[in-house]
Amino acid sequence: MNWLSLLGLEAFAARWRANVIEGAIAAEDRLELARLEWLDQKRRLQQLLVLLIAVAGLTVVTLVLLSLAVLVQFWDTPHRILVAWVVAGVWLVAWFIAIAKLTSVVRNTGNGFALTRRELSQDWREIKERL
Repeated sequence: MNWLSLLGLEAFAARWRANVIEGAIAAEDRLELARLEWLDQKRRLQQLLVLLIAVAGLTVVTLVLLSLAVLVQFWDTPHRILVAWVVAGVWLVAWFIAIAKLTSVVRNTGNGFALTRRELSQDWREIKERL
């Protein structure tokens, strides 16, 4: 004997079953999205670490070469002065490029899991509307 059909609850149970299945599929989708965004976030963090090391190294080199250029400025021949300032200028340009790339990566790193947050907030709004 089927009590659900006798009590008229069969449609209600089927609707709940469909909702649970839909919720499980949605949860799988959200977990997949979070996994993909984690891989993207991890790649950005690795890039950030490499660029931080590069900026630190370039900063040391830049300061040493700028100091050397200032010292050479007071030497006898003008050729040494020109070469020292050109080398220091090249390192300074490399340092500015690394700083610019580092700041762009830092800005993008703060937006981690944006798609997952948006999807979950949209799901939450839909759940509240149904209730």
